[in-house]
Amino acid sequence: MNTDPIADYLTRVRNAAQAKHKLVEIPSSNMKKEMTKILFDKGYILNYKFEDDNGPQGTIKIALKYDGKTKECAFRSLKKVSKPGLRKYTGKDDLPRVLNGLGIAIMSTSKGLMTEKEAKLHNVGGEVICYVY
Repeated sequence: MNTDPIADYLTRVRNAAQAKHKLVEIPSSNMKKEMTKILFDKGYILNYKFEDDNGPQGTIKIALKYDGKTKECAFRSLKKVSKPGLRKYTGKDDLPRVLNGLGIAIMSTSKGLMTEKEAKLHNVGGEVICYVY
């Protein structure tokens, strides 16, 4: 049993990128699916596929994105902010800025999972899940 599935998700993606893998498979959940969609929309991953196997959970297959010349991954860091032992919440007026606006913060709000920029547009705060840059 995994106590922090989001940290496991980020670690699997981070490890696959560091090992220069093209594809990574992760056990699926609704929150992980939404995080994958955000990473794809912001250009941090190349593609993704949700597979609902015969099992109870299904998997997410993520194709990682690399630079053509330097072979560097599209993101430098995936950092978990809110942990099960210490949740990090922020109000609508104190939304985080990652690398002075170059990165994104993925947040769980009352209107669903979104980046800090989208949260500012919707005028909501919430739990800061992770930073990506």
